[in-house]
Amino acid sequence: MSVLVRKSPCVLVIPLEPVSMSSTIKLSSFDKGLDKIQVTVLLMFQHPVHEVADTIKRALSQALVHYYPIAGRILAGSDDGEVHIQCNGEGVAFVSASTNCALKEVLVLDASNGTKALLHELAIFSPTEGGSRASDPLLLMQVTEFSCGGFVLGVTWNHAIADGAGIAQFLQAVAELSCGFSKPSIVPVRWDDSLLSAPLPREQGQQPTTSLETFDNFSGLEITIPSRLIRRIKAEFNSRFSGQLCTKFEVASAVLWQCRTRAIMSDPETPASFSFSADVRKHLGAKQGYYGNCLTCQLVMATSGTVASADIVDLVNMIKDSKAKIADKFKKINEGSNPQQEEGQMQQRAQHPYNMLLVMSWVNLGFDEVDFGSGRPARVMPYGKDRAIFPVCVMCPPCTTKDGVDALLSMLREEHVDNFLAELARLT
Repeated sequence: MSVLVRKSPCVLVIPLEPVSMSSTIKLSSFDKGLDKIQVTVLLMFQHPVHEVADTIKRALSQALVHYYPIAGRILAGSDDGEVHIQCNGEGVAFVSASTNCALKEVLVLDASNGTKALLHELAIFSPTEGGSRASDPLLLMQVTEFSCGGFVLGVTWNHAIADGAGIAQFLQAVAELSCGFSKPSIVPVRWDDSLLSAPLPREQGQQPTTSLETFDNFSGLEITIPSRLIRRIKAEFNSRFSGQLCTKFEVASAVLWQCRTRAIMSDPETPASFSFSADVRKHLGAKQGYYGNCLTCQLVMATSGTVASADIVDLVNMIKDSKAKIADKFKKINEGSNPQQEEGQMQQRAQHPYNMLLVMSWVNLGFDEVDFGSGRPARVMPYGKDRAIFPVCVMCPPCTTKDGVDALLSMLREEHVDNFLAELARLT
């Protein structure tokens, strides 16, 4: 697709009112190690907003008064040897843009490798990895207007400042202020010292960095797991397990895990590990409005042969059981024990990062609730400009053009794509 996106010069948007120039925020155990990671999300709105770029820009300046750490910078090598957020009010990057195509041309993009050039033009990125220089903004925003009046909001942020739920909360605040609210409906909290005592549970289920490789030949795919398949598996689960219920996430994850394992399996004894991220605010009693990182990764282990041959509802049950153990894991952490040691031993048995699948869900983070006055987004799409370093799948909020669970995949080598799609078709 040949589409020209015209961009204005990048400007810094600072808080509408002065903020403390000396305040610093220490990163929690959940934030540490994330300051070199960028995350990008695209929110696609079908209906116009009057002078949308200027409207969002003004609201952004207002929101930064309440979310002033986001207008700061990463401060490394401080006196205590820790990485901090320096709340200096230097601002976030903002670009307004326009294009002569209609938004419907973007709504139907399948996020494959061939369409990345256009998606890449709908956001801006830090010039250095993760925005790791002291001068790099912690958040970068682009508003792109389309010929039909629709627009795309592209947001890139330094992962140390917030997780997905936190940035969705921030964007909801920007949207509220753009609609005339005097202040955000949720009072933001960035510092919560109750979280500091927890060790680094977000690292559970991840491979040691020394064993990671970059998968240059991963294929970018977008698939939809049909609603009819999800309903059928949920009904089978309900019948098998005495009326128990399961979620769309658990069903879709089991489908992805089994189809991928069948597609790549060469030895049935090879581990086929499955990992998923989970918000643990409720398990740690985080303060309402907390928008810093508060994620863990949970690990499920099985052999390739077991995953490939299992009844799909049994895989759903394995994932469901693992989710139920998260509360107990954090109870043990709070009591002073370290359940990570056992899980660390489990992850070592994965032997190779290609054997591990990480699934993340953006479905309930709140991005699909952002409304600048003309309606919620028709589509929310996470966007990764860099190559994957391990197999990953992201489940997206419901899309108006799709019936089922929309999933972006970067988890298959080119030679395994057809096998995976065939396995998925066989299930459906």
